Amino acid sequence: QVDLVESGGGLVQPGGSLRLSCADSGRTFSAYTMGWFRQVPGKEREFVAAFRRRGGTTYYAESVKGRFTISGDYPKNAGYLQMNSLGPEDTAIYYCAYGPHIITSSISQQSAYRYWGQGTQVTVSS
Repeated sequence: QVDLVESGGGLVQPGGSLRLSCADSGRTFSAYTMGWFRQVPGKEREFVAAFRRRGGTTYYAESVKGRFTISGDYPKNAGYLQMNSLGPEDTAIYYCAYGPHIITSSISQQSAYRYWGQGTQVTVSS
C-alpha cells in the first residue's frame, strides 16, 4: 500500500512561486516514476511533469517547461514540484501520482500511474 499526501498549495500572485510536496508514507518502488498532474473543474486532468527515480530523468508538459522543476528526495520518500513564474492559467488542483515501470511513451498518461494523492489546490490570482 502506498499513501501519497500532497502539500504546499495555496494562493499566490501572478509571477510568484510555490513548491508542492508529495510524501509517500508507504512502500516505495525501486523503479518508480513520480508524476504531477493538474485538473481544472470541468476539464480533463492533464500531465504536468514526471521524474524517474532510476536515472533521474525528467519530463515536462510544454506549458510548464522552463518554469516548473520536478525532483525527488529518496531518503525522505518525497517528491517536489517547484513552480515559478506562475500565471492564472496554472490555477488547478495538483495531484501527485506514483507508478512502477512506466514506459516513456506512457509517461503522460494517467492510466499508467497506480497510486494517487488527494490533491492540493493552487490558485494564482491578484
